[in-house]
Amino acid sequence: MTTVLADIFWFIITFSILVVLHEGGHFLVARAFGVHVHEFMIGLPGPALRFHGKKTDYGITAVPLGGYVRISGMEPGPEDPRLGPALAYVTRRQHTTLDELARDLGVDLDEAEEVTATLVDWNAIARSTTEDEAFDAKHPEQLAEDPDALLDLARSTTYRGLSTIKRVAVLSAGVVVNFVSALLVFVLVLSLVGTAQQTLTIDQLTAGGGAIAAGLRPGDTLTAFDGQHLKDWDALLAAIAKHHPGDTVTVNFDRSGQNRTATAKLGASPQHKPMLGIQVKAVNVPMPLGKSLSMSFGFIGLVFKAIAGFFSPATFQTSISQSTGVIGVAVLAGQEAQRGPIDFAFFIALLSLSLGAMNILPIPPLDGGKVAIEVVEAVARRPLSRRLSIGLSLAGTAVLVALIGYLMYADVVRYIVKG
Repeated sequence: MTTVLADIFWFIITFSILVVLHEGGHFLVARAFGVHVHEFMIGLPGPALRFHGKKTDYGITAVPLGGYVRISGMEPGPEDPRLGPALAYVTRRQHTTLDELARDLGVDLDEAEEVTATLVDWNAIARSTTEDEAFDAKHPEQLAEDPDALLDLARSTTYRGLSTIKRVAVLSAGVVVNFVSALLVFVLVLSLVGTAQQTLTIDQLTAGGGAIAAGLRPGDTLTAFDGQHLKDWDALLAAIAKHHPGDTVTVNFDRSGQNRTATAKLGASPQHKPMLGIQVKAVNVPMPLGKSLSMSFGFIGLVFKAIAGFFSPATFQTSISQSTGVIGVAVLAGQEAQRGPIDFAFFIALLSLSLGAMNILPIPPLDGGKVAIEVVEAVARRPLSRRLSIGLSLAGTAVLVALIGYLMYADVVRYIVKG
């Protein structure tokens, strides 16, 4: 039970970090373009502990899984033509009820509520704090004399008011932060800490290889094999590979500063390959900056290759077997956290890279899908209908939910059924 709670704790920490990185990218670029951001929340929408900032509410919801930023003006479909008259009416009156607004616009209450909800989201009007179903203006009443200019002013602080290039920048910012942060962690870890490399110092002896009978011990450092000087582990493997099981070889080694020689008879591995019967110690060796950059970019290629495998019948099962879902991430997060901060940071970087790569896919409601819609609308010079936009998002969500569900099923089999 303690292990399960620890896994859940580290899972929440892991996802919170990923959310702050990804959604923080959207948030920072939107704010840089002057767009109003209502909320920056960790967790699923619902009851939350909130901190009211000057322009944005920050907080953690009751279900701290995932997260979101609520950016003004991201409603789908063409702009509602009733927004201008409604905004001018509220600004002119400075305070009005929903009933009064509906009568002035000649619409029913549901339609009036829809219009006011958009204007509240645009930060153009505010819900009254003293009266139910009433609204207060946020602009001086004299601005109502020019409804078009007033609406342009309100739109200027919304996502809808941005150019296509700036919208794409807002949508892409989360992915960019995912990639940049992942690459930064990879390069720092590989350059400063390095990767584990096998040494020539014996850590353990294994039965059946000949090393035990030859008198080798843990702590001995091999210096030569059958007359060939050894510079690293790969050289030892290459030298052993030239022989056959049962061959007798000489092994030179250092023990407590003394050079010694032993004769060993090679054993056979389960694959019938020659085997000395030793396991050696590993040490971390820092990489040069250029090599660490090259390897880091190589990780990106591997992640994209893995994701592409989900969409090919020939590689789907292989990709599933090599991937993990929510349950697996929780288990692995707990394991990596126990190994130490370096391993945990590297694990989060891999997840950040995977999250960024997934979000590039042109599937609504992923960021890549939203960018694709922006491009289509720019080429067509008109927005997609609200019904079509919502339909595409629902279809994309169904595909993603199916994939996530299948990964969770695979996790249950892997971690619970098979242990």
